Amino acid sequence: MTIAVPRVSFERGAGLFDSAWQRHAALLAGTCVALLLLFRADVADLAAIYWTNTTFGHCLFIAPVVAWLVWQRRRELALVPPVGWWPGLVVMSGGGFAWLIGDAAGVALFRHLGLVVMLQGAAVALLGPNVTRALLFPLAYMIFLVPFGESLEGPLQDLTVRILVPLLHLFAVPAQVDGVLITTPNGWFEVAEACSGAKFVIAMIAYGALVANVCYVSWRRRAAFMAVALIVPMVANGLRAFGTVYAAYLTSVEQATGYDHIVYGWVFFGLVMAGVMAIGWKWFDRDPDAPWFDAAKLQAHWPGTAQLPAVVALTGLFIVSLFLAWAGAIAARADTLPARIALPQVAGWQQVPLSARATWKPNFPGADHFLMGRYSDGMGAQVDLVLAVYGSQREGKELVGFGQGAIRENDKWVRIEDLPALDGGKALRMTAGPVEREVVTWYRVGDVLTGSDGRVKAETLKAKLLRGRQRAVAVLVSAEKDAALPTRAAIKRFMAAVGPVERVADAAAGGDRPPDVR
Repeated sequence: MTIAVPRVSFERGAGLFDSAWQRHAALLAGTCVALLLLFRADVADLAAIYWTNTTFGHCLFIAPVVAWLVWQRRRELALVPPVGWWPGLVVMSGGGFAWLIGDAAGVALFRHLGLVVMLQGAAVALLGPNVTRALLFPLAYMIFLVPFGESLEGPLQDLTVRILVPLLHLFAVPAQVDGVLITTPNGWFEVAEACSGAKFVIAMIAYGALVANVCYVSWRRRAAFMAVALIVPMVANGLRAFGTVYAAYLTSVEQATGYDHIVYGWVFFGLVMAGVMAIGWKWFDRDPDAPWFDAAKLQAHWPGTAQLPAVVALTGLFIVSLFLAWAGAIAARADTLPARIALPQVAGWQQVPLSARATWKPNFPGADHFLMGRYSDGMGAQVDLVLAVYGSQREGKELVGFGQGAIRENDKWVRIEDLPALDGGKALRMTAGPVEREVVTWYRVGDVLTGSDGRVKAETLKAKLLRGRQRAVAVLVSAEKDAALPTRAAIKRFMAAVGPVERVADAAAGGDRPPDVR
């Protein structure tokens, strides 16, 4: 079977697209603008993240890159007729549902992903399956508009330490490691989240995917290039960290860290990109003049084609507006909390002033009630108890979120390492100069007690969608390190006296009277 493809003049890029293409493109543009207006709060959130969070600064370039990828395909694209396609609304609906889940559970990642999928679904619905296949990579590349990958920071911190310490020992630098803290004769260094290299690894994933598509045809070579794009920045970041500490050992901490900030911010990523490109250059196998796809193979008729694409656009916007309305109804739910709450009275323990050695205050913005107190048993054990109570959760008022909990963003307290869980609560060790403390955190959402952030989000979603209890409580128990008693022993002694964490949390939320076990 032979399909005749009309000849089109490509001179100066003018007159490529016929009236049908112009009509569908206008409908798509209008639908995308409507989606961005409907979800303008998320658009503003994304813009703020792109502009202020250096980990996701590369996202500012994704939209221009997508536009460039489409522009590169314009000659062949003009030969593929667009159609309205009802099944594309399934993609839009999936994006709307993902957004609803993110909104209900307080997971920004899902909200942002849902918005991007809705935009992708609009393209599928208003351009049809043939054009979607022609633009498959540019549409898929839009996923990098979603800020993701912060969970890589912890593992990459550990990897950086594993590269850094052996190199210091190899170069005869006496260094001791304690979690993410490195101590040398002339100072100590923290391998912080910003030093983990996560921002460069995340950006290199987007960069590697682009180069793999633009410069390679072979899938093996694409996979190999992606592997290089991931491995090289991880190793390079470890070498950069070693260079900083080694330079500080030879000179001073001030000189080394000042130089590191310049190199790390302005030169390092450029050198890594250039190095990765140099490694992969020899194996480029795509002809720069080769067409991106064969337009003659994208002329098939698909079931589900719509005669009136404008109706498809309006239907899609109506569907996503239903998810917005659903989210509004969910957000209105809240449990009634007592006007005032009090810290529990604990047998054998009395409240004493908070520590003055290094001020510590966990961060739970938007909590309806926040209490913090210190208890002493008179035998050397002193423990801090923190209660944060929420009648409901929503954006900006969440039990679990970035920079929340035991350590706030840009805090003087630094995480050293995660510790084994205690009675289901997550534990960590942190320091503020010479002062160390252990913190154990439990969350109570509905009738579930957990130390997992992910479980908190899941239970919050469940409570909102199934009309369960909306109240949520964080319970933190912490002890400073001193010579009298190990921190874990002090915390265990206090927990044995105060009783089950569930009772403490429920009492704070108004479920029972405050426990009095005297």
